[in-house]
Amino acid sequence: MSYNILNFPEYRIANIEEYEHDYRIHASINIAPDRCPECHKTDLVGFGKREETILDTPIHGKRVGISITRRRFRCQNSVCGRTFYENIPHRDDKRLATKRLIAYIEKQSLSRTFASLAEETGLDEKTIRNIFRDYINRLEKHVRFETPRCLGIDEIHIIRKPRCVISNIEQRTIVDLLTNRNKETVAEYLSGLPGTNKVQLVAIDMWRPYKDAVNDLIPHAKIVIDKFHVVRMANVAMESARKAVRADLSPKHRRGLIHDRFVLLKRRGELTMPEEISFSTWTKNFPVLGMAYEAKEAFFELWNHTNRADAEKGYHDWAANLPMEIIPHFEPIITAVRNWHHEIFNYFDSPITNAYTESLNRLIRIINRLGRGYSFEALRTKVLFTEGVQKIKRQSYRSRISARDDFAMGYATGREFYPQIKEQNFGADISTLIEKIEAGDF
Repeated sequence: MSYNILNFPEYRIANIEEYEHDYRIHASINIAPDRCPECHKTDLVGFGKREETILDTPIHGKRVGISITRRRFRCQNSVCGRTFYENIPHRDDKRLATKRLIAYIEKQSLSRTFASLAEETGLDEKTIRNIFRDYINRLEKHVRFETPRCLGIDEIHIIRKPRCVISNIEQRTIVDLLTNRNKETVAEYLSGLPGTNKVQLVAIDMWRPYKDAVNDLIPHAKIVIDKFHVVRMANVAMESARKAVRADLSPKHRRGLIHDRFVLLKRRGELTMPEEISFSTWTKNFPVLGMAYEAKEAFFELWNHTNRADAEKGYHDWAANLPMEIIPHFEPIITAVRNWHHEIFNYFDSPITNAYTESLNRLIRIINRLGRGYSFEALRTKVLFTEGVQKIKRQSYRSRISARDDFAMGYATGREFYPQIKEQNFGADISTLIEKIEAGDF
């Protein structure tokens, strides 16, 4: 039992003390050093000992402390005379804990609070936090995501605060989550992005700090306002018109208009027969709702144009023909297009969009449910680095064989050394993240 309880063959267990919440295991090291670490001579003599305690992974739900009687030795070489303590196998290099406890904390810190881990293991909460940060730094040092050709910069809300999500639009992956959406934070990320010359297009929402950061750090990249953020303004305008009408209705009719709000937000071709009847009733009794609906639908139709010139002409015709009664509701669209005209209509030259927006929003809702009580840094690390979520492209077998043969023909030697085949890591795949979360594997 003494051996198996630790499963460290280098340790000799003297005795085990069991308490309500802890085990204290008294041990010594089986194998003494055979040479001096300084001069490498083998003439050593014992020179005292001391007691050291390191923490280990919990056993039977109890915290584990290993009290090790650590021997001290002295080199008998007259030229050297160094004194030293024997090494402790399996101890972490930085902390008074076993390596497997550190590995356990690293993995658990992605899904648990630092306070709960401190309570379970006996380490200080500050130490748990430092272990987690070391883990993040190691992951980020060894895991490099490919710089996207089409970069997405968007706002999300995680743990009650607006954050910034960086995505690879073509690969539908997340490449980073930033703690806020300030220009300084985005600029710091872009300045550290390797190979920014690869970035050709950047899709953003209408947030000026994003534009300024991109223009400062990636001036050659074309900025495109994601059409999702533009067209949804038409739905906001429709809602504004509905609420204005609702304000003058009786309580009974107010409830009806609340119930039918989604009918007015639906595209015309998506209306069912009962919804068509409801729609006709409201627009007949309140013509301003019909005007707003027609304006909304016409604005959506602008994005069916296949070239910039037609789209710009279509927009100017649309704005010029808005009925006076609904202009106040659609004024935010007119202002947005005036301020962001170039970037909005860049879409028709370079039609990129965060087509995965709905999947991303779904993911964020799930993460927020999971994230209560956790730090943003822990959630970020979990999203980016959870095993199995990264979208990795490996070179095909045929390409590997071809590279090997070409190398061997030119550099044949008595030993075979083949060039290392680089894999491409595009970041955390959004669909895979959702699947893992729903399967309980996140």
